[in-house]
Amino acid sequence: MKNYFIAKSRRIRSTPYTSRIENQGVTAYSVYNHMLLPAAFGSLEDSYNHLKEHVQVWDVAGERQVEVFGKDSAKLVQLMTCRDLSKSKVGRCYYCPIIDDKAGLINDPVILKLDEERWWISIADSDVILFAKGLAIGNKFDVKIFEPNVDILAVQGPKSFKLMEKIFGKKITEMKFFGFDYFEFSGAKHLIARSGWSKQGGYEIYVENTKSGLALYDKLFELGKEFNVKPGCPNLIERIESALLSYGNDIDNNDNPLECGLDKYVNLDTEVNFLGKEKLNEIRKQGIKRKLMGVKIETKTINVAKSIKIFDEKNNEIGELRSGVYSPHFGHVIGIAMMLKPYWNKSQSFKIELNGKSFDGKVCDLPFI
Repeated sequence: MKNYFIAKSRRIRSTPYTSRIENQGVTAYSVYNHMLLPAAFGSLEDSYNHLKEHVQVWDVAGERQVEVFGKDSAKLVQLMTCRDLSKSKVGRCYYCPIIDDKAGLINDPVILKLDEERWWISIADSDVILFAKGLAIGNKFDVKIFEPNVDILAVQGPKSFKLMEKIFGKKITEMKFFGFDYFEFSGAKHLIARSGWSKQGGYEIYVENTKSGLALYDKLFELGKEFNVKPGCPNLIERIESALLSYGNDIDNNDNPLECGLDKYVNLDTEVNFLGKEKLNEIRKQGIKRKLMGVKIETKTINVAKSIKIFDEKNNEIGELRSGVYSPHFGHVIGIAMMLKPYWNKSQSFKIELNGKSFDGKVCDLPFI
């Protein structure tokens, strides 16, 4: 099998940590928000087992920020998301599906409320800044919208709390999930949130001072030796087991949040105004015609680079597999699939063709673990 390389350019940016992770043995990249995102450090299963037992430091600078600042910032942020942010608090993070006028998902970011007139939209892989600017221009909102110089480091895994305590003190372990605060290191203050794209616990460090951030990166590995620290990245096995949705893979602009199991982030019965509210009300009244579900497939190997059709025993198309991976925990392939009504019932059996062979599968709930 040939090895191919990503050609770096101004359209695909490296991160401040790229030289370090390359010295540490990164074996694959993806591209996320026009930036290099480490995708592997050797064996996927080895990284999965390590993440669940120890602590990893991730270069997730590709998780870019869209800053919305100004008198009408709250109006614009609320217009973009179907989640009611009218009672949101400074110092908190909020998972917020962003939708268009037809209720199609534009992105599913975490939104940080930095101040009453200042927000960071920590985006998944799509150009939210252009959507925000278009809405601001069309509505003549008094706001400034830009991408700040923020390069996130994630510290993930069950031993992340002990490692971060060694650097920042006891206070950081007392932070509630999806809360954030400012902590000083090497002459700079860093916004640190108790969050991250794994269910193993940890933090995300929003690095604005690059020099201090690089010193912090090195300190994490220096002090993390006793906790068996390693470089890592979002792990496909762990994130599918935990049903952490990947925009562009599991969900995209052709899906609405009600189909994707995001009902608790859809606030239709409040007075807040947001784009796509009328369409979502219509969808709710009619009922959804498909639903994102888990699937278990009786095989141990899979490579999903595009959606794969799912059929019933009569060869009727009943859904599509969007992400899949072998799970050591279950001993077979698990995945995330969009199933048509009425085939999303638990234990619905199906057939799927992978690499020219047919395999049996069953539908199940999300998350797997």
